[in-house]
Amino acid sequence: MVAEPTRLTVRKTYKLYIGGKFPRSESGRTFVADGDNVALASRKDARDAVVAARAAQGGWAGATAYNRGQVLYRVAEMLEARRAEFVALGVSDTELNAAVDRWVWYAGWSDKIAQVAGGANPVAGPFFNISAPEPTGVVAVVAPATLLGLVSVIAPAIVTGNTAVVLAADPQIAITLAEVFATSDVPGGVVNILTGRYAETAPWLAAHADVNALDLTGVEHPELAAELERAAAGTLKRVIRPATGAVDFFADPGLQPITALLETKTVWHPKGY
Repeated sequence: MVAEPTRLTVRKTYKLYIGGKFPRSESGRTFVADGDNVALASRKDARDAVVAARAAQGGWAGATAYNRGQVLYRVAEMLEARRAEFVALGVSDTELNAAVDRWVWYAGWSDKIAQVAGGANPVAGPFFNISAPEPTGVVAVVAPATLLGLVSVIAPAIVTGNTAVVLAADPQIAITLAEVFATSDVPGGVVNILTGRYAETAPWLAAHADVNALDLTGVEHPELAAELERAAAGTLKRVIRPATGAVDFFADPGLQPITALLETKTVWHPKGY
């Protein structure tokens, strides 16, 4: 009898997610995380991600709120369908359920937030005066290390028409989530995910003139957070930094994560007959 040849398992390489594609780092660098080979993002990768996010932002913001809600709901569907992959990465059923439910919750707000955050204003004279929320633009996110944490910072950013460049703390979970985005009708460039060292790439995003807002939810070191805030001040970015202490992502997030990344546009229009 001929012995069966020994088969080597094809190991997964966790690459970056930029513009809807999965490139390696332009530097060719990698690092090992829990035995897996992961791309180590560089400054050039961060710039490429911002370019992709900016290119996608106009079309994503121009889509109807109802359509964006449909896309987010599709993400929840695909996240539910790929439960086994996240369980294999150590995500509990409780957290998975919360992450899927959180996507559905934000999907439902896509075509309702304008009515809550905007409205008609009473003014003197024959005019209509309307305040309408609009997306901020490109948001750089230093993300928490958990799946629910990732969902809780990405979903509120993109649901209203912003695009995101995400620095991920847990590369396996983040890139598996990127694979969900890639199969969920999310346009390329709406979400871009970089893996590697926060301290290396975050300062470049904080100072980047084409990034409009900076979310520091995943920054655990006060010194780094202060450094990033100073870098962001040079281009007058909006900075989101949670209060001291761990964030409870299982708690009701409320609407603040959405409204924090909106601008209010006020429009005057004469009344006619």
